[in-house]
Amino acid sequence: MRRVHERILGSSRTDISSSDGDIWFLGICHKVSQQDSTGVDTSNVFAAFEQDFSSKILITYRKGFDAIGDSKYTSDVNWGCMLRSSQMLVAQALLFHKLGRSWRKTVDEPLDKEYIDILQLFGDSEASAFSIHNLLQAGKDYGLAVGSWVGPYAMCRTWEVLARNLRETNDLGKQPLPMAIYVVSGDEDGERGGAPVVCIEDASNRCSEFSRGLAAWTPLLLLVPLVLGLDKVNPRYIPLLQSTFKFSQSLGILGGKPGASTYIIGVQNEKAFYLDPHDVQPVVNINGDNQEPNTSSYHCNVIRHIPLDSIDPSLAIGFYCRDKDDFDDFCSRASKLAEESNGAPLFTVAQSRRFSMQVTGNDASADNSGFQDDVDLVNDAGTHEDDWQLL
Repeated sequence: MRRVHERILGSSRTDISSSDGDIWFLGICHKVSQQDSTGVDTSNVFAAFEQDFSSKILITYRKGFDAIGDSKYTSDVNWGCMLRSSQMLVAQALLFHKLGRSWRKTVDEPLDKEYIDILQLFGDSEASAFSIHNLLQAGKDYGLAVGSWVGPYAMCRTWEVLARNLRETNDLGKQPLPMAIYVVSGDEDGERGGAPVVCIEDASNRCSEFSRGLAAWTPLLLLVPLVLGLDKVNPRYIPLLQSTFKFSQSLGILGGKPGASTYIIGVQNEKAFYLDPHDVQPVVNINGDNQEPNTSSYHCNVIRHIPLDSIDPSLAIGFYCRDKDDFDDFCSRASKLAEESNGAPLFTVAQSRRFSMQVTGNDASADNSGFQDDVDLVNDAGTHEDDWQLL
């Protein structure tokens, strides 16, 4: 199984060189290149990166779980990699939310209760809120089916549906996902293409819906599905993808090769570091009653990378905003990135959907509270036949 998927992904390289520059890893810069410029020993920097990498939650194929629905499937081998990759992204959002970006898994200290609670949410049974069983049920209207592969756009929408279903059946203080979800697309139905627009009013509405009108703002998970080319990512998007890992809100990318999804969590120049869901492991029951469960299968010490320009152009980028100030910082970073895109942004920012539609209709005269230039780029992106996003 490992050899088959290494052929699909192209390579399973584990070498890291300081000569390739610093590593940007979900909003954190590991300055491994200092040795080349200052002669400083960077062994501690490499060790810090390795600990950061190995602390990220790995979710892989599993075998031996209860059959999914009415099917006879007791494993997701060969078809569940996108679901597993998306579980990793959401698990990382929960780690950020509950334990902070600086959290690291330690060997010689008791496991944090919040960490165990997160792993329990991703168990392989209907009793676990974010199990593959419940994701498949929630995504039926988007084509999710047992035994079938699914793309990033449908996966993002599935998380939106699952979160809404859970919100409707749980008290506000007992939400398995303690944050609103906003799937950012090019227009209301996400089908006609165009650079996705982060509408501030839409984000505010998602937060209000999540809090049932009790709060003006809540923690927010943004998912941005994109298609950045035909057979491969258009080269002009590569620097923009690299820059998203510098955002303090970065949750990485759902991407990989066609039919072989991975969770990309860092970059070093042209290298994309990833967690690979294609290993097959037995089901593990993480029981909250057991204070020291074995969680080794949820982490990986082997740091793998593939060329960033080799990934499938169909992907999704994730961001976590802890509060309104964090969201405002995200919008500022996104606006600056759009300005640097030479008319082909990954996504843009607008105050409202109405203004976004006006500008894409060639009416750019209205005031947009500081985001007008970003929305203009939506129209500019549509002038390049080879720079398209179809969602």
